[in-house]
Amino acid sequence: MSSISIATLPRMTRDALSTLLLSTSSPNKLAIIDVRDSDHIGGHIHSSTWVPSSKLELHLPELVRTLQDKEKVVFHCALSQQRGPSAALRYARERERVLGPEKSKTQEVYVLEGGFVRWQEKYGKDTRLTEAYVEDIWREY
Repeated sequence: MSSISIATLPRMTRDALSTLLLSTSSPNKLAIIDVRDSDHIGGHIHSSTWVPSSKLELHLPELVRTLQDKEKVVFHCALSQQRGPSAALRYARERERVLGPEKSKTQEVYVLEGGFVRWQEKYGKDTRLTEAYVEDIWREY
């Protein structure tokens, strides 16, 4: 049984993530996985990969394989309260199952604190950090 739980998954702040994205040495060591479903419209974090939560189970083996050399993997949904943490947990457990506990510890798995809603409040208009941003969609948040 895995010792990884929702409670043990670390959170990453939007400011820490923006610093990593803007750093010249980090991008190849970082992966951002966006698990929003139909609420994916209106923008996304630069260089993120969209894997809808409804299709995550199907893509888990591929994610473990393609992300195995990344130092940090950050998951998020709109608010990072349910889908983001759940996806991060499923990914971390699958990684541990496939690679073993020791090898799986070579990667840090995070949940983006506040999800894309909090991210876009500060970085939505910053084209270095956010792509395809549509401000009108986010006004209601």
